[in-house]
Amino acid sequence: MVTLERLRADHAGALLDFEHANRAYFARTVPDRGDAFFTPSGFAERLASLLAEQRDGICHFHVILDDEGRLAGRINLMDVADGRAGLGYRVAESAAGRGVATAAVAGICRLAATAYRLTALTAVTTLDNRASRKVLTRNGFTRTGDTLVGGRPGTAHLRHLGHLPPHAPHTSTPS
Repeated sequence: MVTLERLRADHAGALLDFEHANRAYFARTVPDRGDAFFTPSGFAERLASLLAEQRDGICHFHVILDDEGRLAGRINLMDVADGRAGLGYRVAESAAGRGVATAAVAGICRLAATAYRLTALTAVTTLDNRASRKVLTRNGFTRTGDTLVGGRPGTAHLRHLGHLPPHAPHTSTPS
């Protein structure tokens, strides 16, 4: 079971550790965040910016905690407008293949529909990221076309939120 928590300032240390530990793993399928992101000051500046976007309702950022309460990933709803948002997520290499991403996406779909009152989510993934495409398909996303993701060939997906899966992870109440 996974838990989603709305991103808070006190997640900073665990989140930076997570990003450092998984940098090379993520860079295999998504563009690298760059060296400045991984410095304490660069990360603090980026986190402050994310929290401001969240406070303003532009985005909703969450951490994914595993059943032992460890940070296992991130999942975000970005560029919220007109009842829609873009979905983005990343799960630690150590949690890959264990259903963490599938459960987290199910949970964020439920939050998006209920707490954030969204009607649809979009997502993109690179063609070589089969695992991410499977997660999206398992959660009711349909492929809508081809796209580029950080200059790499990818696919775009859409999920209408009228029908949600029956099970979703525990989520903390958005503030």
